[in-house]
Amino acid sequence: MQDPEASAEPDRDCPLCPRLVAFREDWRDKEPDWHNAPVAPFLPVGGSAAVRLLVVGLAPGLRGANRTGRPFTGDYAGTLLYETLTKFGFANGRFAARTDDGLELFETAIVNAVRCVPPENKPVPPEIHTCRQFLTGPMASFGNLRAIVTLGRIAHDSTLRVLGVKLKAAPFGHGVLHEVAGLRIVSSYHCSRYNTNTGVLTTEMFEDVFAKAAAILKG
Repeated sequence: MQDPEASAEPDRDCPLCPRLVAFREDWRDKEPDWHNAPVAPFLPVGGSAAVRLLVVGLAPGLRGANRTGRPFTGDYAGTLLYETLTKFGFANGRFAARTDDGLELFETAIVNAVRCVPPENKPVPPEIHTCRQFLTGPMASFGNLRAIVTLGRIAHDSTLRVLGVKLKAAPFGHGVLHEVAGLRIVSSYHCSRYNTNTGVLTTEMFEDVFAKAAAILKG
């Protein structure tokens, strides 16, 4: 869902990160029917004003959001994320890894710290810094935001920097809850296939993070 009142989004042909531009153009040549562009936030029913929970990811997956144009759609990480959101009432359970599946979010928005797909899923510091302006805009538009779930250290640190918080004041750690800038932040290991296959992250560990977020919203 797109919100016309949201802050400025990067252009489809955003030129700001040369390495990401080159990678994007290469994949446009290889797969012209894919999205192959910056991926906009996925907003809930009701738009920005309805957002009480924000999920911040790392970057679009090559064959996931970079292909489909919707965060966490088209790869394994999305399956785990949307199943978990559904379990806690933040989604309607219609996730089928494609954008016409009828999936809707409730009180929850999803955005990536880096909007374009990076080579090997690894953005470099200048790209993370440059793209932070596009995380700042949406967060500023969420006037009813109460809680944030950060998926991985990069997403966590970028979120803190947007909020003007020193990293040492709220260090990353799976399942750790911090209160900063009037918000509650729960950090999680990223729900990537690598983390789940190696046992770094289990379904139970991931669900525990969103149980904490749900408890915050219930007050």
